[in-house]
Amino acid sequence: MRSIRMRILAIGAAVVVAGVGGWQLLPSDQAKKDPIAVGTTDVITSLDPAGAYDAGSWAIYNNVYQSLLTFRQGSTAPVPDAAKSCTFVGQKLTTYQCVMRDDISFSSGRKMTAEDVKYSFDRMLKIADKLGPAPLFSMLGSVQAQGDTVTFNLKSKDATFPSKLATGAGSIVDSSQYPANALRKDNSVVGSGPYLLKEYKKDASGAPVSASLEPNTGYKGAVTKQGMPITVRYFAEADQLNAAWQAKQVDVAHREMPPQVLAKLSPGADVRISTSPGYDIRQLTFNLKSSSPVSKTKVREAAAALVDRAALASNVYLGTVDPLFSVIPQGFTGHSTAFFDAYPKPDPVKAKSLLRSAGESLPVTFNMAYRKLGANGAEAEQIKAQLEKDGLFKVNLIAEPDWPKMQQNYAEGKYDAYTAGWLADFPDPDNFGQPLVGTGNSLHNNYSDKTVDDLIKSTQEFTDRGRAADDFKAIQEKVAQDVPLIPLWQGKNYVLGNKDVSGSQYLSDGTGVWRLWELGWI
Repeated sequence: MRSIRMRILAIGAAVVVAGVGGWQLLPSDQAKKDPIAVGTTDVITSLDPAGAYDAGSWAIYNNVYQSLLTFRQGSTAPVPDAAKSCTFVGQKLTTYQCVMRDDISFSSGRKMTAEDVKYSFDRMLKIADKLGPAPLFSMLGSVQAQGDTVTFNLKSKDATFPSKLATGAGSIVDSSQYPANALRKDNSVVGSGPYLLKEYKKDASGAPVSASLEPNTGYKGAVTKQGMPITVRYFAEADQLNAAWQAKQVDVAHREMPPQVLAKLSPGADVRISTSPGYDIRQLTFNLKSSSPVSKTKVREAAAALVDRAALASNVYLGTVDPLFSVIPQGFTGHSTAFFDAYPKPDPVKAKSLLRSAGESLPVTFNMAYRKLGANGAEAEQIKAQLEKDGLFKVNLIAEPDWPKMQQNYAEGKYDAYTAGWLADFPDPDNFGQPLVGTGNSLHNNYSDKTVDDLIKSTQEFTDRGRAADDFKAIQEKVAQDVPLIPLWQGKNYVLGNKDVSGSQYLSDGTGVWRLWELGWI
């Protein structure tokens, strides 16, 4: 989202200045009609919204599909998009109704109906793809469509349900174009968003190469600005993205730029830089299945007692991230420092005692996977060194260059542990609850705890999110005790834009919406 949901790094094309007389060569009228090139390392897992729960896929969904609700720039309250209006029925927060707009058509030419909304949610839950967003709607009991009204019947109270509808998981598909029992496999999209997907290219291995988007002149919804044509280019490595930026082959770039580049950023005549608190986190996730070497709580506690987040932040990321001691990041209601309270500093003596009390022979050997991208490899090596320093663990690293394959592998339990990032799908701490530590979570690590599940449900009962703060803190304390994962760091937002490209500052605002339509030539 997984990764989630989103921090966007936008980079603009450079202005060309002549060396004689100070003349500035402004973009021609033709150049201003050319597509804006966006580079990213967040690749697409699936063009079908029932089959992906990751940042790269959802970034595209924001633009080519519609949800009933969406978020305006910088706002935490969802507003109608494909819907005309939405509201909870009664005071129980278990029935939610939306009245559809009557002027929306899919790119197929077919008019959108309430039945399409029901179909979209029913198929997503029925397919229940391992890489899909079904865990986000664990509370959804049934969906009804009658006339222009859609009714969602929830199994339990959920004040955050409107926010979940506003994410990529709420994308509405044409029921005549998407099979009910399987994912759509071709390289096209039938949607109703602000953009149309004109072309999607992959290489011989199936990895994404580019996606060409054109404004959807028939779009009706919350977005009032028509954007420019966009070409999204996908890169397998952060260094490749940086090289494309340096060569001015992309006009906008999305993470991950190398830390050494981010650490040296400085504003200049051709580039504007803005930074803001990040809503993405990274964690080391453990597989709790009985056959895993890290299935015992004390073994995971021992690992938590050895991890040095400050060293990761300074040595690997050069200060471009902040150490994180909780599953809920700073800036969200209920954030705490539960892992710092339990493990205030690296303590090999405590770790050894925990392993001995668990009856473990030393070193405890396990494998740990990471996506081969940017600083992930250096991070994995640093974690390995920290865990192995006193001979307590032996960590076998697995570098995975293929992100969709890595997702499939951890969903199938093929790793003892793995590192991955998580970006906020919507601006609420609940997004770090059920999807990460609830039963059936999207990390697929077999963690299930009744106390945590009950606390998650309790936090969802309050429309006043401040009233849920104590329950969120209790969740974090229980996670620090059970250690199904170890929070590592919280990212920062870096947005770079050239003065020839406007709107890059709107691409990263913590709402989880990638606003390509805000980009334009000046």
